Amino acid sequence: MSRLLVKPSRPDSSGRVHSITPASAGWTYVGFDVYRLNAGQSLQRQTEDREACIVMLSGKARVAAAGQDFGLIGGRESPFEPDPWSLYAPARSEWSLTAETDCEIAVCTAPGEGKLPARIISPNQVGQETRGTGTNTRHVRNILPETEPAESLLVVEVITPSGHWSSYPPHKHDRDALPDESFLEETYYHRLNPPSGFALQRVYTDDRSLDETLAASDGDVVLVPKGYHPVGAPHGYESYYLNVMAGPKRVWKFHNDPDHAWLMNR
Repeated sequence: MSRLLVKPSRPDSSGRVHSITPASAGWTYVGFDVYRLNAGQSLQRQTEDREACIVMLSGKARVAAAGQDFGLIGGRESPFEPDPWSLYAPARSEWSLTAETDCEIAVCTAPGEGKLPARIISPNQVGQETRGTGTNTRHVRNILPETEPAESLLVVEVITPSGHWSSYPPHKHDRDALPDESFLEETYYHRLNPPSGFALQRVYTDDRSLDETLAASDGDVVLVPKGYHPVGAPHGYESYYLNVMAGPKRVWKFHNDPDHAWLMNR
């Protein structure tokens, strides 16, 4: 199996099914965990030298961070529903969560110094937009874009309808060459509706030294260390993915594959 495709494990004692670290991914910035918690189950974590964005994929939980009790957040029954709630926890702090209902949560991390306060990112603070036309249409929820405060993290949800493509035309962000392109590592956490489906994701570079086409099942993570990375949702299956990006500069500037850039003019 490709090293870029990470399958979920059985839940450990804390409910964790994914634990992706910079060391395990072979890169520098992005970390990503997923927990599936039963009602009443609690988590408590130190952020150390990394900031964290805890995204409520489903369920409700009581949360606290950096000594502040933020009460009950969440509410959607699946990530395919709108209105995501998230908790931002700065570096060098502690966050905690107690599941009010069964929950699935994603913990997105990247380097930080603890310069910002803890806060809730509520649904009315999430920018929502539709991108593309025809079968390139997809729906984007900007949880932590570069216009909102964070030290390194960029976090976004994307819903791709059945039979559509997203992250398309193929684009990349693997050169620290601003203002034209930024270097950002990226994870894709894939969910499918219905869950028996799959999504196709290709990860490739101009010279094809990296050229892989992956079939991501419900709950898989795809690592994108470099290269172009389009996603296709087969007929009959709606695709969701949660993107986490981070790099040396907190700027998202991408470069379209020249072979497919003409599609932007249609």
